[in-house]
Amino acid sequence: MSGPISLEPGGAERDTLALRLAQPRPPRRRPRWALDEAALAIRLARRGPDEEAISTLAAELADAVGPAVHPYEVAALLEAEGLSASVIKERYGHPNLFSLATALYERVPRTFPEPPPATDPWRPDTLRCLLRGVLFALPALAYLLTAPLWPLDRHAPVLIVAGIVSWAWGQALGHRAHLRLVAGRREAAGTLLTGSLLGAAVATSLAALPAESAVAVGAAAAQSLYLAAASVLLVLARERLLLAALSPLIAGAAVLPWWEPGPELRAGLPLLALLATLTAAGWVLRAGRVGPAAADAARPRILASVPYGLFGLAAAVLVMLTGRQQPYMVIVLTLSMGPAEWLLYRYRGWSVAALRASATPAGFLLRSAAVLGLCLSCYLLLLLPAALITGSADPVTPLLLAAVLWTALLLQAFGVAWPPALLCLAAAGAAGAVTLLVLPPGPAVLPAACAVAALCLAACAIRRLGRPSPHA
Repeated sequence: MSGPISLEPGGAERDTLALRLAQPRPPRRRPRWALDEAALAIRLARRGPDEEAISTLAAELADAVGPAVHPYEVAALLEAEGLSASVIKERYGHPNLFSLATALYERVPRTFPEPPPATDPWRPDTLRCLLRGVLFALPALAYLLTAPLWPLDRHAPVLIVAGIVSWAWGQALGHRAHLRLVAGRREAAGTLLTGSLLGAAVATSLAALPAESAVAVGAAAAQSLYLAAASVLLVLARERLLLAALSPLIAGAAVLPWWEPGPELRAGLPLLALLATLTAAGWVLRAGRVGPAAADAARPRILASVPYGLFGLAAAVLVMLTGRQQPYMVIVLTLSMGPAEWLLYRYRGWSVAALRASATPAGFLLRSAAVLGLCLSCYLLLLLPAALITGSADPVTPLLLAAVLWTALLLQAFGVAWPPALLCLAAAGAAGAVTLLVLPPGPAVLPAACAVAALCLAACAIRRLGRPSPHA
């Protein structure tokens, strides 16, 4: 049945082996984890993140991605750049916007640049401030021109009374007009028109009480009308128009050292300047009254303007008492109102900068006190040479008065009205009573009263303005 099997190569067994190898072998079943790993490798090779493209995008958006504090900010940036879902998948190989944003957030290092310096909202107009100081002093040229025409010394009390009343009235009217400006220029113009005419009438009536002649009453009326009209132009920020109206006074005073103008020009030039000022004020008020009235414009309370008028009264008395001893220093103080206003703006701007640089209320209090001391020192150093020249016998009193006036104006600029009014009234009342009644300590009462008022006002300013809320 069977024969011997050849064991040599190349025999029949070779054919049998060849047939067995030629048949296809059934595939061997691989583990499930191996199949998943291979499929994952194929998928990542085809759809994984494109690192080069992502690096390029990160370099382009580094400035915007660096300050981000969360990947969602980067996602908002990418959305703003217009990257669609298809672009994110095909170009960068990420499944969605948030995945790409997270990759960019992790790739770009965090950078937090300093914010750009904020603009100073209280930056002063230097030219305007200086012009206002000059405008406060220019009316004195009228007395220089008219001095030879009438006995100015004998009628000085009449002009002083009219000036004090006009100063106090103008302070209160200016505050009320600024409140009415919130409603509109029409309402402010109406307040200025009525208030200025009434104030000129009150000042002239009170000045007529000590008057001895009609000439003195006429001079007091002219002074009161000018101060009323000038207040209108200054409140409505028409300084250049007022300067043009005073040009006859400037021209007349400029030629006095070389030419005698004569009585006609000495009297005519101040009257021409007065008429020009009245005309300018009337024109500005008439232009302001054009336009519709504000709907439901509530009138501010008169009581709100009373402390400003009382401060004006006290300041006028203190300046008058200083002028009795140092008349030229009054002119210097008047001219210094321009730099004083400039420093008020600087204080507000520097206080805002101090608020931004402070981390605690105590730190801001120290910075605020330093700003107050800096501004006040600058103002007094500006006046020191003039005080030494014009009042070498007593240079301290005008400097103390300047400190009182500037600190009081600073508090009023922040709406703190009653403390400076009462403190200045107390100083003016004490100094005025001692001076008029010739009581001890005599002339020494004025610097003492100003020193006490200046210290109290400085303490009030540090307490009220050393908090962040008034500067926010």
